Amino acid sequence: MDKTSYKIAVVGNRDTILPFKLIGFQTFPVKEAQETINTLRRLAREDFGIIYLTEDMAADIPETLAYYDQLEIPALVLIPTHKGSTGLALSRIHENVEKAVGQDIL
Repeated sequence: MDKTSYKIAVVGNRDTILPFKLIGFQTFPVKEAQETINTLRRLAREDFGIIYLTEDMAADIPETLAYYDQLEIPALVLIPTHKGSTGLALSRIHENVEKAVGQDIL
């Protein structure tokens, strides 16, 4: 499949992801860990190339995040909730940069 045909999704608590719907992203509200995992699996099968996931939902599924980190597509990008950041997304950025360049340059 051509990379330009991948879709973008936003998964997480309804209050946080609702504004993304206004700018044209497909949104998928979830309330608990298993629902989040099931939604991610479905979206990965449906050619979503980028999936934005709220930090609060991501915190409950570390094994699933680790699995998707090993894949090229879909890319999971963590975003803060409407209540603010937990620091999980920034921590993952630091880990990925360190893994890529051999040291934490941030």
